[in-house]
Amino acid sequence: MGRTPFPAPPSSNSPTGVTPAGAPRPGVAAVPGAPRQTGPERRTLVVGRGISVQGSVQDAERLVVEGTVESSMIHAAELQVTHGGVFRGGVEVEDAELAGTIDGTLTVNGSLTIRATGRLIGKVKCRRLQVEDGGQITGQLEMITDGASARPAVSEAAKAEPAAGEGASEAP
Repeated sequence: MGRTPFPAPPSSNSPTGVTPAGAPRPGVAAVPGAPRQTGPERRTLVVGRGISVQGSVQDAERLVVEGTVESSMIHAAELQVTHGGVFRGGVEVEDAELAGTIDGTLTVNGSLTIRATGRLIGKVKCRRLQVEDGGQITGQLEMITDGASARPAVSEAAKAEPAAGEGASEAP
């Protein structure tokens, strides 16, 4: 009766990945000078299996979707949708890994990886794309290039050039 039902979580006060006793903490690499991927300074939201979230997410640097998320627009550094996870809505991130389903609008300013079980439905814009055998994209795909802002101006100029060429070909 005197025991607590949950064990106390391990202390995460050490920024180097080493406990005060000098032993490495489980799951944390103790490489000097290497940036840590997880920890208190990396704001992570995990939506677990069987959990549904609706609304907006703010100030999350990393979003891990194992359950279901419905949102109008989310901005984050990293998005991970695990196998069985579903994201519906709009999201803009630096990097994304998809093993579940995204149904909506996805903008990835860095790398998008679609795993074999991943399914993307809707509109996606990304700079780099990797699709494993079995991964699916249904909808519109646009690659972001460095000259993307110049593309509409080139398109407008290209439309004007054939009109001038047609007039020149009709002249005797």
